Amino acid sequence: MITDLSSRITPAVPDSVDLEPCESGLAPPLRFCEIAMAAVASLIRQSTSGPGSLEADYLHRHWIAVAAESSDWVKAFRHAQAQPHDNDLASLSLMTELGGTELELLAVALTAMVEEDAMAGRALAYLQAPVSKSRPTLGLLATAFAPLGTGSSLYADILNGVAVRSGLLLVNEESAPLPERSLTVPTSLCLALAGHDAPWPGAQLGLGDAQVVTLPERVRRAAAEQAGALIHCETRGLLIRCASVAEARTAAALVAGALQRRPLFLQGDKFIGLGSLLTLRKHLPVFVHDLAPGERRTLPDLPGYTGPVIAIAGLEGSVEGPLGSVPTWTLPVPDAQERVALWTQALRSPYGPSGPDTQRASLIQELARHQRHSAGRIAQLARLAQHHATLGKRAQPVAEDLAAAAWTSEGVGLDTLAEPMRMPVPDEAVVVSGVLRRQLDLLVLRCRARDGLADGLGPATAVRYRPGVRALFLGPSGTGKTLAAAWLATRLRLPLYRVDLSSVTSKYIGETEKNLSRLLTAAERDDVILLFDEADSLFGKRTEIRDSNDRFANAQTNYLLQRIENYDGIVLLTSNSKQRFDSAFARRLDLVLEFPMPSPEERRALWLAHLGHLHDLGPDHLNRLAALADVPGGVIRNAVLSAALLARHAGRLIQLPDCTAALEAEYRKLGRQLPPELRPAIPT
Repeated sequence: MITDLSSRITPAVPDSVDLEPCESGLAPPLRFCEIAMAAVASLIRQSTSGPGSLEADYLHRHWIAVAAESSDWVKAFRHAQAQPHDNDLASLSLMTELGGTELELLAVALTAMVEEDAMAGRALAYLQAPVSKSRPTLGLLATAFAPLGTGSSLYADILNGVAVRSGLLLVNEESAPLPERSLTVPTSLCLALAGHDAPWPGAQLGLGDAQVVTLPERVRRAAAEQAGALIHCETRGLLIRCASVAEARTAAALVAGALQRRPLFLQGDKFIGLGSLLTLRKHLPVFVHDLAPGERRTLPDLPGYTGPVIAIAGLEGSVEGPLGSVPTWTLPVPDAQERVALWTQALRSPYGPSGPDTQRASLIQELARHQRHSAGRIAQLARLAQHHATLGKRAQPVAEDLAAAAWTSEGVGLDTLAEPMRMPVPDEAVVVSGVLRRQLDLLVLRCRARDGLADGLGPATAVRYRPGVRALFLGPSGTGKTLAAAWLATRLRLPLYRVDLSSVTSKYIGETEKNLSRLLTAAERDDVILLFDEADSLFGKRTEIRDSNDRFANAQTNYLLQRIENYDGIVLLTSNSKQRFDSAFARRLDLVLEFPMPSPEERRALWLAHLGHLHDLGPDHLNRLAALADVPGGVIRNAVLSAALLARHAGRLIQLPDCTAALEAEYRKLGRQLPPELRPAIPT
């Protein structure tokens, strides 16, 4: 005879409430597991007159005596519910939260006991012979706990009960008859019931030391406010958005701390029993998502847990709770003043207030003004820069160490989707007209002032201002567009990545958008410069829809236009013609720079810039090459390399015949004829 599902366990009594007095003549309350084992041991009183084996002796000496002392284990159970043992407060509170029955409470206590007491498992196997299972079976529970019942089926009560539905109890051996099916409490929950932290698949409890990020005071205050709102919010959910995973995890930990909980970061898909673990250990679940554009996730229902839930994600995709949309908290990028404080904290100097500290303060001011890094990225760059400083036998990082550190991405690297261009370009290497030089200098100023440029301007300007910079370089091939991009990265001390279109584009619908989303998110997070060579292949004109391919191609262009407009980093695009771009793309550009074919004066400067000092060309020779060879800088570069090869093979400096011979080869590549005025200089 067992209790039906309407018989619920007595709620746990708070410490601040006076407990009911013990019934006269009863010993101090036993633990639930002791009562359950006593009920099981009483089964052998009629079948065994005395000890006959190690297991029987264990049952007689320990548990039959307990049952006898308590006179009636059912009465002892009632007494233990009214005045629970300290070690049972957690399980009683959990079962009350779940709405479980008395039967489930004892079943959980007995099942968890065999995971801690090896002899208890052997005794159960002895009692359940010939099945010989060390974990309790449904048949054993039906017999041992019959005095609690009212006539309903124990099998139905256990299988349909909240303990099984929540994963607190697992029913094994699906193919076995019901009486022979054993029960298990997952290892993590056994440890939690005993008051210990427990591992969970795909989960991490708290933040590791290397993952802690110093956040601005503004964000720390906002975390406390978000925690207060979570307590009163019916959805009980919060989505934290940030490009930096480390920063988002730290913010989630701050919210958890304000709620007096410990964050449990979850990336797996095993949630059965997780609610019980969260309640037992007072954890706050934080689901870590990496979402693609348009991707949706729903926070799982966690039986046994009624507290708040947090999800963290990047800037794409959406997350919903069981009751619908959840509030979103997007972590702001620190302003210049906050970045000064963050850099100062991250780059602690071992020196005094004079000497190297002056240089460090100047470096921090420059970093804070010109580089728009998040708090998580600043913390990572400081750690990496210290590593490079140690390799260089320096006590503290310098600008070169930070520049080297910037090539290491936070999280998934950019190298899989873009090609790093590690080539510092000095001012002397960029030979352009005066007009173009002024435009390039303006682009440098625009990039450096991108954060806060709209401050103090009118509302019509500030309301739609984005700190991203989008520039288009137009001109024939070889006119220096890529070189100018590398020069810009050198001036700004930012890494430059050239987008590999073959690794970004995909024939599968939606994959190109996902790849571009990952690329732009990573570039935005790390504050690097992206270079799209031949960008018209991605940002080309939308076409008239004739079939499904046109529709998906236009959808891809629409996504790119919208995403590039909301991009907060620096992106450079190159093309041979502006006419190939969609008309809606022009207004999204901040600057358009024309790279025309060089004039004779510029070509002379290009020859000098490429030849250096290893040549024997006079002014007349240089003038002749500049005036007659109407080619861009890329062709001049190739010609100089070929001329250097000829001169080195001959063991001399570069001479005019070497240059003209190399030029003739370049002209053939272009499908053109070398000007006849240069032919006499070609050696036979």
